[in-house]
Amino acid sequence: MTRSGSVELTAVPGLPMVQPGDDLAELLGAALERNRLVPHAGDVLVVAQKIVSKAEGRIVDVATVRPSDEAVKLGAEIGKDPRLVEIVLSESRRVVRARPNLIIVEHKLGYVMANAGVDQSNVAPQDGVHRALLLPLDPDASAEALRARLSARFGVALAVIVSDSFGRAWRRGTVGVAIGAAGLPAVIDLRGKPDLFGRTLEVSIIGYADEIAAAASLLQGQADEARPVVLVRGLRWSAPDAPASDLIRPPQEDLFR
Repeated sequence: MTRSGSVELTAVPGLPMVQPGDDLAELLGAALERNRLVPHAGDVLVVAQKIVSKAEGRIVDVATVRPSDEAVKLGAEIGKDPRLVEIVLSESRRVVRARPNLIIVEHKLGYVMANAGVDQSNVAPQDGVHRALLLPLDPDASAEALRARLSARFGVALAVIVSDSFGRAWRRGTVGVAIGAAGLPAVIDLRGKPDLFGRTLEVSIIGYADEIAAAASLLQGQADEARPVVLVRGLRWSAPDAPASDLIRPPQEDLFR
């Protein structure tokens, strides 16, 4: 892996409110052109999970959900709407921990996260319907689809990251992480390479896509900023492409499972 001396991050303004069924690649390409942000080879486009999920129709009308007995029981224990609990459980492999108003689960995609990524912020339209937004079914495939379309449109090889905000065990606050990646190495394995003094690295694996997603999150924000897309320029890498699913620690390496 090599790094340039500087990296430029630019929020892409003017993206319209994404609706289910929208052609997200077309919206992103038009927004880049409208703002005269001509992509270069090696640029990385970081796209917030919310607009990917919206375009893919990953939205549930909470009023239509019938909670299971398990969801009713757990909802009563933690003070959470059992319909929302049912949505969380339906997206999960198992419940890891629960406390008032919070469920930590192992998502079907392998993430250990709060509320299975089920989100209610910035998804309620003016019709008053109570909706919840789910993660994409396959974030790596979503990233690859966007990468292919946008690379063809602009005639250069781009990379795409689908980012989300995650909390972290033992640390407060959320940070941007990559849940989908295409066209770049999500992880870079430095084991076997020398450090500054020639000592062989034995455990160093870089969460490269997570680093990029966290940097982009500084511009995207997590409230009403309305900047879900960030163009990152100036990165260089030599490692082979790897999907964001490679960032998930295998169970046999998990000391806390």
